[in-house]
Amino acid sequence: MSFLLNEEQRQFSDSAQEFLSAKSPLSLQRQLRDTSSALGFEPRLWEEVIELGWTAAVFPESEGGLAVGYKGMGAVFEAIGRHVAALPLLSSIVLGGEIVLQAGTASQKQTWLPSLMTGQQRLALAIDEQGRHDPRKIKTMATKTADGWLLNGDKWFVVDGLGATCFVVVAKVETTNGAAEMGLFLVDNAWTGVKTHATRLADSRNYAQLNLVNVRVTEDMCLGVGAAAEKSLNTALDKARICLAAEGLGLLKEAFDRTNTYLKERIQFDVPIGSFQALQHRMARLYTELQMLESCVRAALSAIDSEQDDLALLASLAKARASDLCEKLMNEAIQLHGGIGVTDEFDLGLIVKRARVLQQSLGDGVFHRNRYACLKGF
Repeated sequence: MSFLLNEEQRQFSDSAQEFLSAKSPLSLQRQLRDTSSALGFEPRLWEEVIELGWTAAVFPESEGGLAVGYKGMGAVFEAIGRHVAALPLLSSIVLGGEIVLQAGTASQKQTWLPSLMTGQQRLALAIDEQGRHDPRKIKTMATKTADGWLLNGDKWFVVDGLGATCFVVVAKVETTNGAAEMGLFLVDNAWTGVKTHATRLADSRNYAQLNLVNVRVTEDMCLGVGAAAEKSLNTALDKARICLAAEGLGLLKEAFDRTNTYLKERIQFDVPIGSFQALQHRMARLYTELQMLESCVRAALSAIDSEQDDLALLASLAKARASDLCEKLMNEAIQLHGGIGVTDEFDLGLIVKRARVLQQSLGDGVFHRNRYACLKGF
């Protein structure tokens, strides 16, 4: 297994760093927060991202994509983390687009994938129904009718749900023997019975609560029911978890570098505080854990591109380590900065708030350690 980027992926990574450095400074994220932007991202920035080809990067050439692979996309997410950039790339492409690619019919792919890549449509996954992520705890019901399905239920924390064209809704479907299977349904934001409400989290981005009351879904908007649909969902979730871990890696590197610079500049007792051995030890431990996380993320991204059987294990390993380190390193960064680390005017605060939400998104460390153990047969 090679963790190295090929030439095309390196160019993708370099262009992402250069683009976000120029177009998405932390001041933009502060502005979006202070103006209470409903979308949570800058539409013009999103249009430029589409022109750069990020939305087509992971789709196969047969579907009109660029087939850059997830090692290239992971480098983009790491750059997104470095700049705390808010973009609907994860929600619309890695989650929504991947589910359509994995579970959709040829007609559904032809309808949705090109419009997702060009930005004409935007998808959002509606899955969670409680405070903590757990795809197994679904109460939203899909009842079979003569011409399709009837959906009822509530979804929480729908990432980039406000302004989304359509939702991929995860629902339970009762079988003839009384058991329940998982179903995936495309639900248009404009349909009768569909309501969205803004939900604000610490990072001040776009999250929505989705209410579904007797929403009629035709057969052509059903992406699948049963084991195949569940497998497609889990594959998309694992790819998104790995991308989140890559974003977390970028966030953590940025916080570490800023803290390291501060320790060299802050003078106490006529010497830089970074010369104190106790602080050096703390930074050394964080650096070691950061390198371990990077290895986990690289392995997981490579597993996607090489279609390894242990993708789920590597996804949970990477996300668990990213979630845990988002708590530990960010806490250390604040402490090592002292009082200034908790002030709103200091940019570290924006990084910490994004890390707090990322820590919980698509499963925290507890969830993924338990999932890893279950996958191992414990």
